[in-house]
Amino acid sequence: MWELILDNIARAGVPLSEAESGVLQSLFTHKKYRRNQYLLQQGEVARYETFVLKGLTRTYELDDKGQEHVLFFGPEDWWVGDLYSFLSGAPATCNIDCLEDTEVLQISKGSLDRLYAEVPQMNLYFRLKLQNAFIALSRRISSSLSKPAVQRYQEFLEQYPRLEQRIPNHQIASFLGITPQSLSRLRSRH
Repeated sequence: MWELILDNIARAGVPLSEAESGVLQSLFTHKKYRRNQYLLQQGEVARYETFVLKGLTRTYELDDKGQEHVLFFGPEDWWVGDLYSFLSGAPATCNIDCLEDTEVLQISKGSLDRLYAEVPQMNLYFRLKLQNAFIALSRRISSSLSKPAVQRYQEFLEQYPRLEQRIPNHQIASFLGITPQSLSRLRSRH
């Protein structure tokens, strides 16, 4: 269960000693969610940052008309959450649900603060994760505003390799900002 997150941390260039790994393991909680179950609902306060061990999550917002707008997918080896809500205590603006049965490791704000104090190099790890998330978000916004659908679809396939068959078409279309019919046309030409 711990190999995936420890490998993720090591790949970021932040190796942990056995004692530090023990501290980390003592501060995370392992949890299982069923398909369609929520990790977080809009309006709730995000109590955890979540690392996906197995399964697949979707982060999305609902507009005033009830239309879903998919922001991200969270497959294995990814972090998911509403960082603003987690850090500020403000209500979450997004929903995170499970597209498959999902297993996660979760850490609360208090436990994360303890982790930073007891394993100082985890500050570096999360800073690197935050930088990469900011870059990815900036690229996603730029892509959504300026690139044609075919290019956005190609970027989706690159960002989420091997996930296309695991995600319903209408949710991929929502992520791309196009209709399901447009997605079908893109796929037929791709």
